[in-house]
Amino acid sequence: MSLSLLWNTARYLKPVQIYGRICYHFHQVHLPSLTTPSIRLLNNTFTPPIKKKESLISPTRFRFLNQEHEFAKASDWNNPAIDKLWLYNLHYFDYLNKKNDKKENELYWQIIERWIEENPAFAGNGWEPYPLSLRIVNWIKWLLSGNSPTKKMIDSLYLQAWYLRRRLEFHLLGNHLFANAKALVFAGLFFDGVEAEKWLNKGLQILAKEVPEQVLADGGHFERSPMYHAVILEDLLDLINIVKTYNQEPPPLWFDFVERMLSWLKAMCHPDGQISFFNDAALGIAPEPSEIEEYAGNLGLSAGESPREGATELRDSGYIRLQKGDAVLIVDVGKIGPDYLPGHAHADTLSFELSLKGGRVFVNSGTSCYGNSMERLSQRGTASHNTVMIDGKDSSEVWSGFRVARRARPFALKVNEGADDIRIACSHDGYRWLTGQPIHRRQWVLQKNELLIKDTISGNFNEAIARFYFHPEVEITDSPPLMEGSAILSGGQRLIWKIKNGIGDIYSAAWHPEFGRSLPNKCLQLSFTGPETEIIFNWN
Repeated sequence: MSLSLLWNTARYLKPVQIYGRICYHFHQVHLPSLTTPSIRLLNNTFTPPIKKKESLISPTRFRFLNQEHEFAKASDWNNPAIDKLWLYNLHYFDYLNKKNDKKENELYWQIIERWIEENPAFAGNGWEPYPLSLRIVNWIKWLLSGNSPTKKMIDSLYLQAWYLRRRLEFHLLGNHLFANAKALVFAGLFFDGVEAEKWLNKGLQILAKEVPEQVLADGGHFERSPMYHAVILEDLLDLINIVKTYNQEPPPLWFDFVERMLSWLKAMCHPDGQISFFNDAALGIAPEPSEIEEYAGNLGLSAGESPREGATELRDSGYIRLQKGDAVLIVDVGKIGPDYLPGHAHADTLSFELSLKGGRVFVNSGTSCYGNSMERLSQRGTASHNTVMIDGKDSSEVWSGFRVARRARPFALKVNEGADDIRIACSHDGYRWLTGQPIHRRQWVLQKNELLIKDTISGNFNEAIARFYFHPEVEITDSPPLMEGSAILSGGQRLIWKIKNGIGDIYSAAWHPEFGRSLPNKCLQLSFTGPETEIIFNWN
């Protein structure tokens, strides 16, 4: 690890992230003597939240992230041989709120009792603030859905909220701090008394700052990940739900933010109804967009605006959706994320995704893992996205599992919507630190049956490669090397392309639509033969 890498990462951090990390690691919390907690009386019926998918395979076996593991022993809650994200899911208790099945309640009680007995206070994965926050919310949701608590569960839940209040993730901020605040609001409303009132006030205080900061003016979440956007949107809906349940008034701005977020989510989905893959994004983590929209409707909220034919500009978050005839094109012309929080960013500046007649054609490569691995680094890198890589370097300097040093800055964005076509052009300076200081500029021109992509590089460079990743259902019908080629799409129509000032090649790759899942696909690789190259895709 170089000093340059460290400096170009740390210099963007907020002071609270630095001293917050010091405080978090050195501050010790001791087991308190707590009075017997009392529960606040309900005033209204809790609206059923979004149902989670089945994860419990047997009394001692779970399936998360497309992986199954046993947890027969107490030590399995913190088994070092199992991926930490999988263990986090074990501690979340999402499965309590799956589709209602009263027959499994006895088994759920047993697992709750196991967690209490086998996870001593303040130790292990389950007491880290993020899984702690999600579990507090899930236990309370389950109880508000008609399940009566035991004294042991109430005592444990109260202690968990008390501890969380002293372990807030100001050193991480973003969706982690949002989840902490949400849990404090849930616990502060569920319990009665002076301590619970402190939790409620602290949670609302954090949200009063974080909601306007994390939700941009165009409705997008500031980490620029459609997946995390959906997670935060569900969080806001849950917060409105529980505040109403206890006969209190949610802050009026929450309703405005929800409506804008619903509109943004629709614009960032493909015609198949699922999210696009920019930055950290995968299916099966956040609720499906249709489930979120239904939940909002059940709470009496507006469903937001649907994207229109033509250009839908999400300039604050840096995405533009083009819809013309059978084509939906979503392009990334924005920052990779907030400067102080790029942990879920990919080096995907000026990448895009395309659907035709409802089926995906070009896809970014997705996210199948977290942690600090070469696979994680590869999936975040420029080479895994539908954009241009210069001299083998990433457009933003992603490293480790969740770090970014030098990062690309888009500029000179232009959008022109004409009678016959829609044009977008944008540049970025992510390669300015290379010797030749190259600048990448890309232009998209979308017509009814054609997409032109023109890439121009100013400055000196040795090698430039544009990549176009096909969805796994697209069948390539030509063999490399080629200046033109064709493919059969999932709906049976034919896609034809022609290359100008470049050499095309096809190679095998992988698409990662979910955590723990990879599907084989093909990539069209276009090598520049000069400072400018052009490819035209036609379909019928």
